[in-house]
Formats: sequence, C-alpha cells, structure tokens
Amino acid sequence: MRNRTLGQSLVVSEQGLGCMSMSDVYGPSDKTMARETIRRALDLGVSFFDTADVYGPFTNEKFLGEALGTHRKEVIIATKFGNESLPDGGGIRINGRPEYVRAACDASLARFGTDYLDLYYQHRVDRNVPIEETWGAMKELVTEGKVRFLGISEAAPETIRRAHAIHPMTAIQSEYSLWTRDVEVNGVLEVAHELGIGFVPFSPIGRGFFSGSITHLDELSDADFRRGNPRFQGENLDLNLKRVRSLQEFAAAKGVLPIQLSLAWVLAQGGNIVPIPGTKRVSYLEENISAGIIELTSEEVAQIGAVFPQGSTAGPRYSDMTSVYI
Repeated sequence: MRNRTLGQSLVVSEQGLGCMSMSDVYGPSDKTMARETIRRALDLGVSFFDTADVYGPFTNEKFLGEALGTHRKEVIIATKFGNESLPDGGGIRINGRPEYVRAACDASLARFGTDYLDLYYQHRVDRNVPIEETWGAMKELVTEGKVRFLGISEAAPETIRRAHAIHPMTAIQSEYSLWTRDVEVNGVLEVAHELGIGFVPFSPIGRGFFSGSITHLDELSDADFRRGNPRFQGENLDLNLKRVRSLQEFAAAKGVLPIQLSLAWVLAQGGNIVPIPGTKRVSYLEENISAGIIELTSEEVAQIGAVFPQGSTAGPRYSDMTSVYI
C-alpha cells in the first residue's frame, strides 16, 4: 500500500477505510465480520480509519477503538463532530457551538480510550455559529494536545478559506465519485489545491452502486439507507443503471471490476486525494485495495469520466441537500 500526504504533513495510506457501514447504515452489521475486516485492512497496509460520533450513534467509535487495540499508535484515526444526536432519539441537529466542540471531543476520546485524535473534522457547518467561533475552539483542542490535525466536511469554498485562516486545515471530506462530481465545479477541489489541503472523498464507489448488482430496491434490506436515497428510486435507478452498464463494459475490457475501475478513477484525480471506501466485508476490502495497482492513461481517465459526465446522474445525493456546501 502506497502512502499519500494530506495537507502539509499528515502521511496516510493512499486509501483509508470508511467504518460507517459497520453500524447498520447499509443493513444489519456483523461485528465479528467487521472486526476481521479491520484486521485485514491493517495487514494490507491501511493506516487511515474514518468514523464519526454520530455513527451508531456513539457505538462506531468505541468499536473501532477496540478493534484497533494495540495498533493505535500505528494508525491515523479520523473522527467527526457536529451532527449532534438528540437525547430523545428524535434525530440530529447541527451544532458548531464552541462548548459543544469541546464536549464532543472529550466524549470521543473517552469512547476510543485514547488521549488524542489524529484528525478531527467538523462534520457539518452550523449556519447559526460563525465558522471562526467553531474553529477557534478546534484550534484550542490542538493547542491542548487533544487533536493533531483539523478538517471539515461538506463545506463551501469560502467557509473553507475562513476556517483555514483560523488554523491550517489538513483535510476536506466530501462525497466524490463518478456520479457525484459537484466538487469539480463548485470550487471545493480548486480551493483544496490552492491552499494545499488534502481531499478525502467518501462514497467513492457510489455507495456500492457501481457494482451493477443493485437493480431493484427489493435487493436491499429494510434498514438499508439506500432505500430512501433518490438515486436508487424508480426511474432514477433505471437511468443510472444504464450508465453503470457502460462502466461494466469498460471494466471488462480492462480485466478489472467496475468498482475497482471507478475507484482507480478517483485515485487518478490528484496526489492529494485519499478516498475512504467503506465496507464491512474482507472480500470487498481486498477488491478495493487492488484498485490501487490499476494504471490508467490520461485518455482512459477521460473516457471513464465520460461515462458519468458532470451533472448527468439521475437524482440528487440526498432528498434534503440543505446541510451541505455551506
């Protein structure tokens, strides 16, 4: 596994492991299987593990900390705050208040059983709190040694600039894949390159859609998040499958899986890009890691990109997009 550098100095494996799916988001999870996947990731050289306090909620961080065990000092743990789980179980609210930043960090440290976090993201931007106040509190966490590096998720370019002015930003995390290319046109990738910030795409394999195996909602469990995702609904699903079939043909001609091809395309977008495909199965992890050895010419990168041109995907990323790119 090769390494890449986020920001100025955070060295991580060129692919990370997104751990959200280990907390029942894409149907029931199997903790034994998930633990085996984390162990196999370590064996394959993965050093970058991504989670958030809201996953579970709260259980994913604890599980990851326990699964990493004695390997804690060898890896980079990235977690997030900002999507506050309401105590009555009535959903979440976005919270960027300084006192909440500190409380959330302390709670995450306790769940991990560690005295520092490697990379701490603001999960969503709070419209009601100036970004300078939120990042002022995050900067204090760095000064106190509780956090090493700072990042932000799903933020707009101007917000990124303002946060970066308070404390150097190491990573921006946003959805990015063949069928989610917003960051190419809304200025997020541009500002990441300009300011020397790493970019961490989540859902880089289209939430598993690029496999072509999801052809009907009945194939998903009742608890699967994708059942409510607009891109997996009705006519949107049919239109998106047509493009995936073209991706399958391209992959077959190259002798790889379509998911591997889509991940190789993301890796080819720049040396500051470190995707975090999520999986809870060893076999899928191994397939994803193998994408790192696929060599694409510039012509092939363009041809693959033409399968899902910018703006061509049927359906929005979420049914409610009001909390992203603020």
